[in-house]
Amino acid sequence: MPPLPALPRKYHAASVWLLYIVGLVPAAWGFWLGATGRLPGNPVKEFEHLLGLWALRFLVATLAITPLRDLLGVNWLRYRRALGLLAFWYVLMHFSTYMLLDQVLNVSAVLADIAKRPFITIGMAGFVLLIPLALTSNAWSIRRLGPRWGKLHRLVYVIAAAGALHFALSVKVVGPEQWMYVALVAALVAWRPVRPRFNRWKRGGGRARLNEA
Repeated sequence: MPPLPALPRKYHAASVWLLYIVGLVPAAWGFWLGATGRLPGNPVKEFEHLLGLWALRFLVATLAITPLRDLLGVNWLRYRRALGLLAFWYVLMHFSTYMLLDQVLNVSAVLADIAKRPFITIGMAGFVLLIPLALTSNAWSIRRLGPRWGKLHRLVYVIAAAGALHFALSVKVVGPEQWMYVALVAALVAWRPVRPRFNRWKRGGGRARLNEA
C-alpha cells in the first residue's frame, strides 16, 4: 500500500487547530437545531444524545491513532491530544446538558439516577476518570509526571469501554449502532496486548515475507 502524502511540517499546528474547530461543529449545529425547534421529539434528550455520541466517536478516534500507524503506516499522532480533548469537551457538554437542561440542577434526582440506573453510573465513572487525563494533556504534565504520565493515560481504554457500555445500556434494545461501537472499542482495546508482538514480527521481516508470498 503506497504511503499517504505527508502534510508539510509548517502546516501541522494549523491542522491541529482546524481539527478543534471542525470537531466542535456538531455541537454548535446541534445546539442551533435545538434552539430553533428543529430537533425531533424531546430536544434536550436529542441534544444530550448527540453530544454523548460524538464524545464516544472522538474516544474511538483517539484509540485508533496507534493502530493506524502500526497497521497502515498512517502517522497522525499529532492529532491524538486534540481528539482526546475533544472527547473530554463533548463528555463535559453531555453531562452539563443532563445536569442543567434535563435535571435542572436537581442534585438529589441526579444522585438517585447515578445510584439506580447502571448506564448513568458507568457514564459518570467514565467522566470522572476522564478529568485527570484532560488536566494532564499538556507538555508540562508530561515532563512533570514522566513515566507515570503514560500509565495514567492508559485509563483512556477503560474510559472508552465505559463510554461504549454507557451507550449500549442507555437504550431499551441494543441495536446495530450500539453493537458497532462496542465492537470497535473491544477491537481497539484488544490491540494493546497484541501490538508488541505485531511490531516485533514486523521488524523481523514479516512484511517482506508476505510480499514474497
